[in-house]
Amino acid sequence: MKRLLLTLLLATAAQSCAQTRTVNIGLGYVPNVQFTPFYVADKLGYFKAEGLNVKFQHGYINELMPLLLQGKLDFVVGDPEDAIFARNQGAPVKYVMAMYQKSPVTVFSLKPLNSAADLKGKTVGIPGPFGSSYNAIQAVLDEAGLKDGSDVKLANIGYTQLDALRGGKVDAAVGYINNDVVQLRSGGQKVYTLDMSGAYPMVGAGIITTDKNLSSELAKKVVRASQRGLKFTVGSPDQAFKTAQSVFGKNGGTLDILKASTPLISSSFTAQNGLGASNPASWAKAVAALVAQGKLPANAKATDFYTNALISKTLK
Repeated sequence: MKRLLLTLLLATAAQSCAQTRTVNIGLGYVPNVQFTPFYVADKLGYFKAEGLNVKFQHGYINELMPLLLQGKLDFVVGDPEDAIFARNQGAPVKYVMAMYQKSPVTVFSLKPLNSAADLKGKTVGIPGPFGSSYNAIQAVLDEAGLKDGSDVKLANIGYTQLDALRGGKVDAAVGYINNDVVQLRSGGQKVYTLDMSGAYPMVGAGIITTDKNLSSELAKKVVRASQRGLKFTVGSPDQAFKTAQSVFGKNGGTLDILKASTPLISSSFTAQNGLGASNPASWAKAVAALVAQGKLPANAKATDFYTNALISKTLK
C-alpha cells in the first residue's frame, strides 16, 4: 500500500511539473518598486494559477530586446518606443499590455512652470538624445513652436537630474513624476511640473513580445496574470508594496513612489476596456509626433506597433 501511495504521489508530482511551463520575462534596470505589479503577480500565485513558473531577468532594454528576439526571453517590459523603433527596423515585436496608461515623463523645476512657453530661454536637462523622455520633450517643443538650440537649450546630463537642478546647472529637467518629483517633494522642496501628455500622450512602460508569441496561449496567460497584478496594486498599494519589497529590497524604492505610480495605471479608458489596454487615440497622436520628428516613415500606423488582442476586459 505504501509503495502504491508513493507511486501515485510521484505520478501526480510529475504530471504537475509537466503542466507547469517556465516563462522568462525581462524587467528593465534592476529590481525596483516600479515593477511591483509583476512581483505581486508572482508572489500571490497569479502566474502559478495560469500554469506558469515565472523567472525575471533584470537588465537594460538594449540588452533584453536581443534576448527576446533570440528566444532566450519570452517577454520584456519596456517603453512603447522600444517596440516601435525595433519593429520599424524589422524586428517582429509588438507592445501588448500597458502598465501605465500615461507616461510618467514630465518636465520639472524648482521655479514656476505653467506652460511650455516658460521654457523659452531656459536650459533643460535631459538624460540624453534617446528614450521616451527625449521623444516627449521634442514633441512638447514642437507643439509650442520652440527650437532646441535657439529657443531652448537641451543639455545632456545623464541621470543626474536632481543634482543638476538643485545645483543650478539647469533651469528644469526631464524626469519622472513618480520618482524624481517624489524625491524632491519628500525632501520638502516645492516642485513645479509640466504635463507633457497633451503634446505626446503615449502610454508608459508595458509588456512587449514577439509576433510568434502573440497567437499563443502563453501570451494570453502572461498578460492575464499581469493584469491581475495591476489590479491588486491599484486596489491595495500598501499591501502590494509589502508583498513585493522582498524582491526589490530597502533600496529599490519607497511606498510613496508606488503610490505616485498607481494613478498612472488606471483611467476612464481602462474602466471600459480593461487594465493594461492601450488607448488607440493616444497611440495615434504619439506616433504622429514621432513621424513629424522624422523618426518614423510617413506611412507609419500606430496599430503596426501595438495590440489589445490579449487584454481581458473582466478579471476574476
